[in-house]
Amino acid sequence: MSLIEETAHALVPTKISDLPGPRGLPWLGNTLQVDRNRLHLQLEDWARQYGDAYTISILPRRFLVLSNPEAVASVLRDRPEGFRRSTRLEQVSTELGFLGLFSANGATWKRQRPMVLAGLDPSHIKAFFPTLIQVTERFAKRWRKAAQSGEAIDLQADLMRYTVDVTAALAFGEDINTIEAEHEQVIQQHLNQVLPALFKRVFSPFDSWKYFPTAADKAMPGHLRAIHQAVDGFIAKTARTLQEQPGLRERPANLIQAMMAARDREGSGITDADVSGNVLTMLLAGEDTTANTLAWLIWLLHRNPDARRQAAGEARALLAGATCPRNVEELGQLDLVEACAYEAMRLKPVAPLIVNEALKDTVVAGIEVPAGALIMCLMRPGAVDARNFPAPQQFDPARWTSGGGSVTQAMSSPKRVVMPFGAGPRICPGRYLALAEIKMVMAMLLANFEIADVFTEDGGDPQERISLTMYPVGLSMRLKLATT
Repeated sequence: MSLIEETAHALVPTKISDLPGPRGLPWLGNTLQVDRNRLHLQLEDWARQYGDAYTISILPRRFLVLSNPEAVASVLRDRPEGFRRSTRLEQVSTELGFLGLFSANGATWKRQRPMVLAGLDPSHIKAFFPTLIQVTERFAKRWRKAAQSGEAIDLQADLMRYTVDVTAALAFGEDINTIEAEHEQVIQQHLNQVLPALFKRVFSPFDSWKYFPTAADKAMPGHLRAIHQAVDGFIAKTARTLQEQPGLRERPANLIQAMMAARDREGSGITDADVSGNVLTMLLAGEDTTANTLAWLIWLLHRNPDARRQAAGEARALLAGATCPRNVEELGQLDLVEACAYEAMRLKPVAPLIVNEALKDTVVAGIEVPAGALIMCLMRPGAVDARNFPAPQQFDPARWTSGGGSVTQAMSSPKRVVMPFGAGPRICPGRYLALAEIKMVMAMLLANFEIADVFTEDGGDPQERISLTMYPVGLSMRLKLATT
């Protein structure tokens, strides 16, 4: 082949049908090979076998799977014009009654985005800080009691109490106080059923819950009714508050007030369904993602005592006897704690898989992608690749501090390889709140306690499971009070 022929051949995009992938069965494809609870791990294993781009099929859908960070970033940044959330996610979210900013597309997403971003920007987080302190101090009291009694803490369940309380306070101005409740609150019991159902339905080869419903499927309408009743109550209460205090329409005190004020402005186009969908989305997304990140971070710090001691030293020096940071300025000084958080998100991303759908014919990483094609973007492979980071499996927060070399450079680059909150116009709108919660909890924990143990029932490493977000299975923690 001549040089001209080789160059022309290299410029011809590869068809998805010509890519490698795990061998499947006729008609069924890879459906029977897929373990939904471990889907992200299977996809990462196949990426190691078949490369940065391969295909799988889950009846009746074929997916292009990408793990090269540049290719992934190009897809994420080409939203919403070139790519969208999958039609399937939008359909299932609508059926479950929470079509919010996370799952909406097109005109619905564009209509909802300004009102949600307005309630989650840094200025609103700063105004919310006194409530964040109150919830964190309440949480410290709960853990202090456990430390004094030697009780094992169900780590993920406790962290979800914290994130639910913070989310409810910020979004609705409601102090639901699951932290001090003896048992799991009723609304929390219902919320815990929804994300697993969403994930199951999105990746099911057909609508099995309609034709062959399981016990969980039959119980889902009851869970949804209870959640929507609670949301309707939040909305009704807010409507009364806005009527009694009309000045809040210009200076809303929480997210739901901001959304309802935006809804009532002439020509906004915002509907009651937009408000309700985003209230529920905030409850669901605010609970799982941050709690799971914190659980992984605590586990990794327990396994890496040098990093833990350095972060604890920073927290104790800053707090000087206080339970938690007292203002946003102090929170911003927790550089080592933040570095630990980003390192945990590199190794254990709670959103390891993002599915997108092409809106038009395009080319991604030299691959011809037709309109309607589904792309699975794997978020972890590039972040644990030795070509991008030295000793990639090592927990090393120094990567994220000033002068830390390749990771600091990668984060400042438009082609960075670690994207814990996504990228482009659809980057996570709750990232400021999530980081604030993570740093508040970790500063409180490291300054006031010694982590005696973090463990699973069988004594091994926690297994990864995915249910829209990726979480550790069965982590418990024992604490001791810090000695001065």
